[in-house]
Amino acid sequence: MEISQIIPHIEALIFASDKALSSEEINELVNNALGFIENRASLDQIESSIQGIKEKYDTEFYAFELKQSGGGWQFLTKPEFHKTVALLNGDKFLKRLSSASLETLAIIAYKQPITKSEIESIRGVNCDYAVQKLLEKDLIIISGRNEDAVGKPLIYATSKSFMDYFGINSASELPKINEVLMEELVKATVMNNATEPEENEQVIENPSSESIETDNEIVSTEPTDDAHDESES
Repeated sequence: MEISQIIPHIEALIFASDKALSSEEINELVNNALGFIENRASLDQIESSIQGIKEKYDTEFYAFELKQSGGGWQFLTKPEFHKTVALLNGDKFLKRLSSASLETLAIIAYKQPITKSEIESIRGVNCDYAVQKLLEKDLIIISGRNEDAVGKPLIYATSKSFMDYFGINSASELPKINEVLMEELVKATVMNNATEPEENEQVIENPSSESIETDNEIVSTEPTDDAHDESES
């Protein structure tokens, strides 16, 4: 089967799907749709077709692109149009999370699989509400129980929706902690440098005092401490 015959079916499947589709899923769906028996589309043909579709929508003529995210392929709006699309749905466009939920989610993402008591030992506060909200938003899942711990507590991990939400395919693609800390350090250094005066810049600590500007320096006319001392004597 020619790739040119497969491509339109792949585009239709990805466009119509409400979740990311893997290459294997697309392969099976395409073969079922076209009724292939002897001349089945191979996985290599499917992946070559996907790359062709990706290159097509990467051009500047389209406002969306084909991206591998959430463990599969899906059409996503290009970053430069995110604000435009957000106007369509307002606040509903974003899943808003509280600071507590974000902290809890970050701990689960980097420490998974993890129990609730382990999360609480890191945060130092109860996290029942935050965990419940993350479960409701399908950003985390219950992946089992810790059979070795007392009471066999539930174990939490990030979900496929989490990967889809953050545009990654696995937890291994999350930025390393040291990279995040280094980025914050660089930002702090830039901010500090921006507020510090240059070496040759003259600073007048008391702007209310009168001053006389000469060719080489700024001379203050405000009485000095020594002058106060002399007048008192």
